[in-house]
Amino acid sequence: MRIPLSWLREYVDLPPSEDAAAIGERLVSIGLELEDIEVVGGDNTGPLVVARVLQITELTEFKKPIRFCRVEVGAAHGHPETPGERGIVCGARNFVEGDLVVVALPGAVLTGGFAIASRETYGHVSDGMICSERELGLGDDHDGIMVLPEGTAEVGADAGPVVGLGDVVLDVAVTPDMGFCLSMRGVARELA
Repeated sequence: MRIPLSWLREYVDLPPSEDAAAIGERLVSIGLELEDIEVVGGDNTGPLVVARVLQITELTEFKKPIRFCRVEVGAAHGHPETPGERGIVCGARNFVEGDLVVVALPGAVLTGGFAIASRETYGHVSDGMICSERELGLGDDHDGIMVLPEGTAEVGADAGPVVGLGDVVLDVAVTPDMGFCLSMRGVARELA
């Protein structure tokens, strides 16, 4: 069973100074088996921001569907020629103008060592990347872009905490005699 510490802390008042290893030891002392401690998307570095899709232009002259998107990334992250905005080439089709998305800006390095840079592709300069769950190391979904619910965060905000990057997850095996620990509430009750 995977136990995100951020979720566990919603149920149990754990000291902020207590790290994942110490909490893992406490779980072992109550009878669970700690198999692994993982940091979600821990290998992502560089600027990841919440952005709003302003405009989508379909590029029809290519064999596969490609879009050129203007996104608002906040004044602190904007391109010098267009403060607050970036142009990004994207092949995904599951988002529309007005959606909130996660953008990796040039200089970011995503899961698996994928470096993001500003480059010319499909006749446009792509100044970043609009990200899917798999590209951020959050899951296996690569069918489309990760669209955030409206009001999740302000445009230009650091996207890491918004999507759970850096959250620590304890992977525990629940022994047969502790079936009540197959839920977050059960684990929290035992830990408390």
